[in-house]
This record gives sequence, structure tokens and C-alpha cells, in this order.
Amino acid sequence: MKKVTKAVIPAAGLGTRMLPIARVVPKEVLPVVDRPAMSYLVEEAAKSGITDVLIITGRNKEAIENYFDYSVEYEQKLVEKGKTDVLEIIHGDINLCRVYFIRQKETKGLGHAISCAKSFVGDEPFSVLYGDDLMYNENYPVTKQLIDVYEKYGKAVAGVAKVDPSVIHKYCSLKVDHLENNIYSVSDMIEKPKPDQVFSYYSILGRVLLTPEIFDILEHTAPGAGNEIQLTDAMKVLSQTVGMTAVEYDGKRYDLGSKAGWLSANVEFALRSKELGEDFRKYLKEIAAGL
Repeated sequence: MKKVTKAVIPAAGLGTRMLPIARVVPKEVLPVVDRPAMSYLVEEAAKSGITDVLIITGRNKEAIENYFDYSVEYEQKLVEKGKTDVLEIIHGDINLCRVYFIRQKETKGLGHAISCAKSFVGDEPFSVLYGDDLMYNENYPVTKQLIDVYEKYGKAVAGVAKVDPSVIHKYCSLKVDHLENNIYSVSDMIEKPKPDQVFSYYSILGRVLLTPEIFDILEHTAPGAGNEIQLTDAMKVLSQTVGMTAVEYDGKRYDLGSKAGWLSANVEFALRSKELGEDFRKYLKEIAAGL
């Protein structure tokens, strides 16, 4: 069994839920406190043992690539001002692992985006961190949780959580059988199910670990929901052939593709900050008292 050392982060979407700002600023570089959202995903991958990350971007998303590069003129100004401590923080953030970029020339769905990573992945298993989903687990990153399940069972892994029945039609629904603890075998799934198509209220939220068989499947996957090539449709075939597992992960998910999710992440990460936490907590208490 090959070790999981590669990760793919799809980040080519238009970000329509974050308009109007997403028209000029990629939602993936909107700040969560003082770092772009994307840097948290790369950090999670690095903490999980990933050494190489491919970020799949789209038109007008150069800011993502710029963040993971050195800025000679800017850094020289920091040196001149004696702020080498800040420079060390910047370099530490952008050198978490090797980061590569490729552009998805057409927005044809998540499945199409993943197919763009075929030459990067080769014949290795790889993690997928959905670009909109920030996960928080300080001691046991969600990506690492999926890697551990893969190393035990040798199959692709879906990171899942239970969703409210009233919103399952917005997500996917998995047919699962319990294996042990928070781990399940997956034998079927459906994207955006109608009420009579729901297998369970377990849905894939933010993280998967795939095996290279997915690329051949994607080549033969027709457009599905939204007339896009859905990764769920390809994983459905994968689950029915070589099989998949699922882990109900331990971690808090923030949907950074939505305004409410982005605001929640900023508030909670600010509260966890050693630099800001105490003062920000006092501020929130003052605000809350007047509500």
C-alpha cells in the first residue's frame, strides 16, 4: 500500500454565495482573522503528513498563487524595518509543503476539477480538501483521520457527518453499513437526492481520500446534477466496484463559501487566538449584553 503524500484542493468555483466581494477577490484568500482561508487547508494537509499539494484554480484567482510565493520587495521592507519575526511567520506559513497550481479552464463541476489532477497524482492515493470547507481539530486533523482509515482498510475514504433531514436534498446521501466505532462501509450514494432516494442522513462534507481508479471512472462520468460532472457520481461507481469506506470525522466544519460560515469562522478563530482572544472575548461580551 502506497503512503498518502499528495493532496488536491479544488478552488476554481465562482463563489456566487460570497458575492459581491467574490467578483474581485477569490473567496479562498478572504481572511480568517489574519490568514487567507486557503492557508488553513494547506496547513491541515501538512500536519497530516502531506508533502505535495495541488491547488486547482480558475480565471482571476492569481492571488492564491501569489500568497504561496515570496514577495522580494515586500520582504525587503520588513527587513529594513527590523521585523524579521514577522518574516519568519510568513515564510513558515507559505513553506508548509510543496504547493503546485493548475487552472481548470472550464467550470464543469467538482468531478471535472479532480480529473485535472491526474498527471499530478499518478498511481497514488490522494487526499481531497474541498476549498470551501475549513475544519478545526487542533490535535487530530480531519485529513489525518481519513488517512488512518485508508491505511487500515486500503480503500477510498469519505469524510462524513450527519445532516438535518430537512437539508439532505442539498447534499449527497450515502448507503452505509457499520464496521467499527465511527467507521462505515459505503456501497452506494446519490447527489442531491429526492425524498424517496435518501439512503441515510450521512453526507460527504469537505474531505475525501481517493484512489487512482477514480480517474478512469471520471473519464466516463456524464454530467449529473446542475449539468456538471459530479465527483459524487464517480465515487458512487467506485463504491460499487472496488469499494469505499466512510469515517464520521471528529472536527468542526466551517462553510467558508457562505457569508454566515465565514463570519462564524472569524469569530471562533479569533477567540482561540493567543494574541486576540482575551480582548476579543471581552468585546463580544459587551456586544452581547446589548442585544
